[in-house]
Amino acid sequence: MHLILTGATGLVGSAVLQNMLTMESVTKISILSRRPVPMIAGHEDKAKVIIHKDFESYPPELLDQLKDAHGCVWAQGISAMKVSKPEYIKITIDYPLAAATAFSTLHPTTPFTFVYVSGEGATTAPGMLTSFFGKIKGQAETTLLALNASNPNFRPYSVRPGGVDPRAHTEILEFAAPYAAWQKPVWTGIKALYPSLHAPSRELGRVLTELAASKGEALGGKGVEGEGRIVNNVGWRRMAGL
Repeated sequence: MHLILTGATGLVGSAVLQNMLTMESVTKISILSRRPVPMIAGHEDKAKVIIHKDFESYPPELLDQLKDAHGCVWAQGISAMKVSKPEYIKITIDYPLAAATAFSTLHPTTPFTFVYVSGEGATTAPGMLTSFFGKIKGQAETTLLALNASNPNFRPYSVRPGGVDPRAHTEILEFAAPYAAWQKPVWTGIKALYPSLHAPSRELGRVLTELAASKGEALGGKGVEGEGRIVNNVGWRRMAGL
């Protein structure tokens, strides 16, 4: 199984990469990144970093390197508070849609599974009180569902993690984007008071990897909506056995 990964130097991306590297069924990992990914040291036989600067463009020579991939985890993203609104829209909607459109052409007659890392609070039916983050993430989810409607072999999942907690995931702490000290008591509070919003990174990375490696069939059960393709924090925790 050949999988594609973006956002590999971030918190969620690092969690996914660690799982991909240790999962025997994943035999090849293509990482699209603007910079080197130190975590792959010693795993170069399995993981390859493809330096990619323009996430709105996928030229033929790049797609040729990805031609036998059958799944992707799109973990690239940024806080809405760190960039302008137009830049956030570009990163959150335009980048993954461009990639999804390109990847759906890799082998049009067989399924391609695209796992988009969204976030708890996203909604495809925004109201007056919906946050900018929730509205834009929800728009991204909607565009992926529309692409699936026009191309049934493109099979997206949008996963909405809550507060991602890496404290027990010691393998990634050296590599993941650093977190601020103030976050530690927040994770403790979420885990104790709102466990349904707690997202331990090891288990999250495993579920995201397993979804990308699947055939992308519609899901069911508690915490799943959007035609079986949107999974909230309760949903993926259930899949992880939490």
